[in-house]
Amino acid sequence: MFFRRGKASDKSREPEPEGAGPLDDGEAGSTQFLTGDSGVDRRTVQVLLEAIAQVSEARDLESLLVDIVDRSIELTGAERGLLLLEGKEGDLIVRVARTKERKTLDDDLRFSTSIARRVFDQLEPVRATVQSDSQALELGRSVFDLKLRAVLCVPLAKQGQSGKPHGVLYVDSRAATRQFSRRDLGLFAALAQHISIALLNARLHLDSLERVRLQQNLDLASAIQRDLMPSATLSLPGYETAGWYRAAEGTAGDFYDVVKARGGKLALVVGDVTGHGIGPALITASAQAGLRSYLRLVEDPGDVVTLLNQDLCERIEDGRFLTLFLGLLGTDGSLRTLNAGHPSALLWRAAERRVQMLPRHGPALGMLPDERYHSEDLVYLKPGDVLVALSDGVLEARAPERPEGFLGEEGVCQLLVSAQERGLGARETALEIAEASMAHAGGTAEDDLTLLVVKRTATP
Repeated sequence: MFFRRGKASDKSREPEPEGAGPLDDGEAGSTQFLTGDSGVDRRTVQVLLEAIAQVSEARDLESLLVDIVDRSIELTGAERGLLLLEGKEGDLIVRVARTKERKTLDDDLRFSTSIARRVFDQLEPVRATVQSDSQALELGRSVFDLKLRAVLCVPLAKQGQSGKPHGVLYVDSRAATRQFSRRDLGLFAALAQHISIALLNARLHLDSLERVRLQQNLDLASAIQRDLMPSATLSLPGYETAGWYRAAEGTAGDFYDVVKARGGKLALVVGDVTGHGIGPALITASAQAGLRSYLRLVEDPGDVVTLLNQDLCERIEDGRFLTLFLGLLGTDGSLRTLNAGHPSALLWRAAERRVQMLPRHGPALGMLPDERYHSEDLVYLKPGDVLVALSDGVLEARAPERPEGFLGEEGVCQLLVSAQERGLGARETALEIAEASMAHAGGTAEDDLTLLVVKRTATP
């Protein structure tokens, strides 16, 4: 591909044509750099292989780019070299500029933009030899002003060597004695093709590192979120509490909490931010922290939710909102609830052997900053009664073979009835509903799943 051998004779290196124009796109021989002289060719290939090995071993992208230009200057004997990469608007941006002394070139980065553009657009290497001022002007004002006498420019092709390149390598010289030959151009083009592969490998390596870093961040965020969930759930004398959640991705937009609230009550919380992933997880952490603070200072659940809504409306982005169930449970079994756009909580009445749906009270949080929330509903839990607060991910668990086959409120109610007819405690009830929901969905979760179960076991 790169080492196309010429005829082994004195004519294997054709002389440069007399009176040739300043540009030579090297169509026949632009990749031919072997002469047929075994000694010369052996040294040439050795130099090329060493340059390729040096460039290919690099993994740090910035140092790789610098080394590419330094090697290009060394290989061609040029005075300076530039690496230009494609910008977002399709323009060519100088990424690296170096001198033959291996120093970064900061001043006077003028070069033949017309040659660079031609190579980039046509995907063909170009050699320019300047023998007069008129030829310099023909190549561009910058060539004339800089008194350039020789230019080489080759494309850095994308994988597959088809389509537009992602940049060009450019070297030039002002020395009158340095005129790049077709052999120089072929050697430079061969190096550039290997450099393209090295650049691709470096980018793939960086992408791999970035994926690892991102996964580590997600794992850390997931671990922090798990720590925010109460591991040893608080309770009151005569009650059992248990929570369960599973994130659809590494982090969840759902959360539950059990908090000691003002007045000796126990606050029961289940929240669900729209979506799932790292964005909603950040909102849940903020909402959970705000709730914990307000619950210790404010006794009325309506005032607590109103304060949280005002806080979220100031900071939550458009299109996001938080649905919330909040219950304040007293030792006497009194339960005052507030439901802001959340699925209805379920209350198993042991004496009546039926499930009661608790009411909703207002819109989701983060939508209406002036909304005031109120809760006038008060129910009492008697021994054997069970409260189940859950997120819509449980209700919307869908059978894989039936796209409309949601578990739904009816399915969860049946699971709750079955669990209580067998006298299961809070923890066993939560696990049974969660496992049944996952089984109904074929073992996969399209949305975050969250449950909080409270059972009154006895009169204190």
